[in-house]
Amino acid sequence: MDAFYASVEQRDFPEYVGKPIVVGGKPEGRGGVVATASYEARKFGIRSAMPSKKALQLCPHVIFVYPRFAAYKEASKKIREIFERYTDLIEPLSLDEAFLDVTENKKGITSAIEIAKQIKLAIKEELNLTASAGVSCSKFVAKIASDMNKPDGLTFIAPEKIEEFMEKLPVEKFFGVGKVTADKMKGMGIHKGEDLKKMTEEELVHSFGKPGRFYYKIVRGIDNRAVQPHRESKSLGAEDTFAEDLTTVEAMNEELDKIAEVVVTRLQKYNLKGRTVTLKIKYHNFQQITRNYSFNKAINDFETIINTAKELLLKTDLENKKIRLLGISLSNFGDAPERVVKKKNEWQLELF
Repeated sequence: MDAFYASVEQRDFPEYVGKPIVVGGKPEGRGGVVATASYEARKFGIRSAMPSKKALQLCPHVIFVYPRFAAYKEASKKIREIFERYTDLIEPLSLDEAFLDVTENKKGITSAIEIAKQIKLAIKEELNLTASAGVSCSKFVAKIASDMNKPDGLTFIAPEKIEEFMEKLPVEKFFGVGKVTADKMKGMGIHKGEDLKKMTEEELVHSFGKPGRFYYKIVRGIDNRAVQPHRESKSLGAEDTFAEDLTTVEAMNEELDKIAEVVVTRLQKYNLKGRTVTLKIKYHNFQQITRNYSFNKAINDFETIINTAKELLLKTDLENKKIRLLGISLSNFGDAPERVVKKKNEWQLELF
């Protein structure tokens, strides 16, 4: 979707149409962060995750709009219903983005480009919103293509053009390559796909770890990942950003109690238990850290989760720190796998 949150606001409130708007926290006081900027705001250099104060400096007449997540979820649900007219192989990435496998589709249409056109048209006519589509034979290339001609774009990368396309692509455009990795690559003289292609798989693994294998394959157009309509969740949690920074342990513990209750409710709803409790902390300066603790046996009870989270909190440096966000999550669902080992002529069962 194109500037999804901002586009929903402009659709629902005509007074915002054609004006630079930012969906996110207002810059007063501690200030907020830009969740989405309309295309009118982006012309001034405003981008997602930018501090709202910076957005105001770039565009003094920008309009700040508080997020309405219920409205965005409702629009996302209707978009999903349009997708389902064509295929059930849908892998959502977020409220406003998804992979669709239309190899065998419900309407028997033989052109993926035609399906993309029909979906874009339905979204525009029925929801008064615009979407951009990327069409190709792999998830990686389709993802990149979807960002190439926004807004309201449609880009097709033919199978025989993929390697050429990847060679010309700047490394920062590679899906999964963040700023830190892109800067590291550039420091090694890797600026485009053609530079990346000169590296052996061993060299990439040595420099980037396991992702190096992915980079080696993807720059050659090798991506056989299937669209997964029922991806298994690897973690479940909740977090909250506070109107005022937290400065005392008592206040932090009170907020952790609330967050833990939400986490436990969600775990029990899906009948999940996890072995690893992770505490997420974001400070007033946007520095973020995580701390975790793992059990041998999976848990989902409130007492264990909250006590673990509070212990993890106390192990961080809290002196003179202001906290703007706290989060708790559970991962590693299920008990630890068992293995049988022999010790001093005795067989024993262990968890690892």
